[in-house]
Amino acid sequence: MQTRLTEDIRDTALGREADAILRSCVHCGFCTATCPTYQLLGDELDGPRGRIYLIKQVLEGHAPTHKTQLHLDRCLICRACETTCPSGVRYGRLIDIGRAVVERQVPRGLAQRLMRLSLLNVVPHAERFALLLRLGRLLQPLLPRRLRRKLPPRQAPGPWPERPHPRRMLALAGCVQQAATPRTNVAAARVLDRLGIGLTAVSGAGCCGALAHHLGAEEQARVQMRRNIDAWWPHIEAGAEAIVVTASGCGVMVKDYGTLLADDPAYAERAARVSAMTRDLVEVLEKEDLTPLNVRGEGRRIVFHAPCTLQHGQRLAGRVEAVLTRLGFELPPVRDAHLCCGSAGTYSLLQPELSRRLRDDKLAALQAGGPELIATANIGCQLHLASGTERPVRHWVELIEAAMGQGGAGG
Repeated sequence: MQTRLTEDIRDTALGREADAILRSCVHCGFCTATCPTYQLLGDELDGPRGRIYLIKQVLEGHAPTHKTQLHLDRCLICRACETTCPSGVRYGRLIDIGRAVVERQVPRGLAQRLMRLSLLNVVPHAERFALLLRLGRLLQPLLPRRLRRKLPPRQAPGPWPERPHPRRMLALAGCVQQAATPRTNVAAARVLDRLGIGLTAVSGAGCCGALAHHLGAEEQARVQMRRNIDAWWPHIEAGAEAIVVTASGCGVMVKDYGTLLADDPAYAERAARVSAMTRDLVEVLEKEDLTPLNVRGEGRRIVFHAPCTLQHGQRLAGRVEAVLTRLGFELPPVRDAHLCCGSAGTYSLLQPELSRRLRDDKLAALQAGGPELIATANIGCQLHLASGTERPVRHWVELIEAAMGQGGAGG
């Protein structure tokens, strides 16, 4: 694709990056076949190719409009198009750049500004989100049915294992997951403890920065990234083997710290090291001898929803399914497994109608075989899917931890 970016953009680091991405696109249109919003709306501008043209126009000096902003807002950033693209177009990065440029040029209405400000000031802060969650549960009988369904039930996480091990890894506590499903990281710690690996939740580390980053609040995202790096760094220097992330959406973000902070002389080197040592939980477990877990999953009717951030963002498609299969669980194939469930971070709040349609389609595919439980790998998907079904939706590591028999720690 030929480009003629304006001088003020072309000579910046972001401009050069965007230009390289645009030039890699060959207009083939393969991306439209796997784009969830194009499948729903049938509008070229609500598919990757159309959005790429819109971003190109803006970077070439054409004034964006509210319509431009709407089409970019409707993108889930599921990155299914990247998995399909034969040219390796880094669409996810381009849409972030395009949105940020449009955000500076097209003012939003008061209601949108208040919604985004509320999300930025509540969701990434685990304590504030937990307080809001407690308030919602108290008022649950008074809430509209749609909001009641979004409230996750209370969880008792239980004790974190404290046995020392020669192998040590760090856990990302996160924000929403820490408040809404605190059992997830505890389950991960118990599974790793059985395998002879100590998992440490580091005080001071919190939200990965993804929410702020995708809402265009870049400086807030960078503050959160730097805070996490500072919290982890003493443990990294002391020999921590990896940073383990149980929420696949957060995993995509932390693995990108090195790129996002490459222009920060104080953090670039450390950010690159943090990204290099970040692992989704499945990347850890698939390399271990799982015999000490003493899990027997035979006879369990489980279906797995692979989040976009796992299969398209981190390119770990099929890996969780392989681990669960090793442990004896029988997993049926899922129709259109590559399509997004509609959660996509804050998308379910900012684009509720499209999100609901995608969720209902995904649940129909997941529940076609009558499973007893839906397993997934990302907190956003977990809460979003649970809001549309009475069937339990759990993180896959909780499934493993619940099925563990008696045994001792390895190593």
